[in-house]
Amino acid sequence: MTHSISKKLDAGLFVDATRAVIGEVDRVSAAVQSPSWIRAGALLLKAPAVFTIGTGRSGLALQMAAMRFMHLGLPTHVVGEVTAPAIGARDVLVAASGSGTTARVVRAAQTARDQGADVIALTTAAESPLAKTATEVLIIPAADKQDFDGSASVQYAGSLFEQSVLLTTDALFHALWKTSGSQARELWRLHANLE
Repeated sequence: MTHSISKKLDAGLFVDATRAVIGEVDRVSAAVQSPSWIRAGALLLKAPAVFTIGTGRSGLALQMAAMRFMHLGLPTHVVGEVTAPAIGARDVLVAASGSGTTARVVRAAQTARDQGADVIALTTAAESPLAKTATEVLIIPAADKQDFDGSASVQYAGSLFEQSVLLTTDALFHALWKTSGSQARELWRLHANLE
């Protein structure tokens, strides 16, 4: 297999790329509306169980969020894992889709609502099917994966959205942790020890 990249990577290009990525993430972070995130945090804290769903890199970012929610002591499950139970009334599904149209994610959100659960949607699209299904919509003002002209982001596909899902859910975890008054040592007792 041959690669289409035949030029030597330039150090200046790498530095420019690093600045571009960090600059875009900073821009998105500054535009995130904190009241909706505060409401989302309240939903998580009162939920009997928390579930996460996303596909591709968005799903991977939410798996990292699920781990942190578990460290807070929240019963947390990743949809599709063999040990994930049925979602029920008052549970919360955290669902990520940049476009808000990813079929698997939208179907799961609708099922969750049908079962009486709340849905927290992370998306770029306020009028999307996912957003319309959600209890709380967390708009991440980033490019979706078909922003081919680079008008919303210079990065490839949905990279900015996926990075922002990770960083904003980490910020939510951090705020919930600091509000709880728990010490890091207390959270550590839930850290995986079968590695």
